[in-house]
Amino acid sequence: MTDQPLQKVDHSALKANQLTIILLNILAFIFNLPILAAFVALVMGLGSLLKLPGFILVYLHILRPLGLLKPDVLNDNPEPHRFAQFVGFIFMTAGAVSLFLGANVLGWGLVWVVVALAALNAFGGFCVGCAMYYWLGKLKIPGFTKTPPNGIFPGMKPKAS
Repeated sequence: MTDQPLQKVDHSALKANQLTIILLNILAFIFNLPILAAFVALVMGLGSLLKLPGFILVYLHILRPLGLLKPDVLNDNPEPHRFAQFVGFIFMTAGAVSLFLGANVLGWGLVWVVVALAALNAFGGFCVGCAMYYWLGKLKIPGFTKTPPNGIFPGMKPKAS
């Protein structure tokens, strides 16, 4: 594990991403739109590839300009958040594929796991995917090299300095 310096991470951009994922997945469920769940998976996958929150444009072009979310830039590691989004992408993809194959209970179950974990992060400040990243690092799994900010429980949102 390395003690490389922390970077600036806008937690409002992460929160906007989580809120958008929650909203779109709830709409997908209510209106039984597997294509919308697949769209969420696609955007999360693209975000993972680009190393950005998938729904960053919602934050940059809607929520921030309207003053609904103000920047919340904290010293943090971006890698655990990227990993969390990638894990969400895997769950969403598996959920969407299951829905298209007619396994509705499995598909919507996987989608709701993503909704629940995004809500825990958005409203509770705890990122399960981030905690997984740090725990995998403790197990010395290659690629999981960052440690949580000092004094922060793995997965919890850092405090403002």
